[in-house]
Amino acid sequence: MPGGLDSGPAIVEGATALAAILTDGREPRVRPEPRTWSPLEYGCHVRDVLLVQRERVLAARRVDCPSFDPMGRDERVEHDGYDQQEPGDGARQLTDAAGLFANVMARLGPLDWERTAIYGYPERRERSLRWVAVHTEHEVRHHLLDVRYNRG
Repeated sequence: MPGGLDSGPAIVEGATALAAILTDGREPRVRPEPRTWSPLEYGCHVRDVLLVQRERVLAARRVDCPSFDPMGRDERVEHDGYDQQEPGDGARQLTDAAGLFANVMARLGPLDWERTAIYGYPERRERSLRWVAVHTEHEVRHHLLDVRYNRG
């Protein structure tokens, strides 16, 4: 199914692969470079992206064209102590968040996919829930690739 309709299963698959890296026996808290997130930090970020996006989709179903504030992705690393979280907990939370997001997406009807919200990335503009699904899938895949690349 093109255009976001099949994003839920792809997101669950990508999140599951990233969660497996967090518990593969290698230390997931180590940053490959000082300014590059560790696998655990990436995993916590993706978890939070999925939870925030889920709430945004639910809001867009309740309210006509809501406006979303930025999630504060960089601030969350410190504010939530990503590097101090237990890898097993982070992995479980990541897969749970993916399942929660996929569940909400699976419940969208044909007209729901065209509902819109004001979304701030990459620039502030009106976006459809179809776009949100595609963008979220891209984020999961992109960060999984980042972690795999940085681990060598």
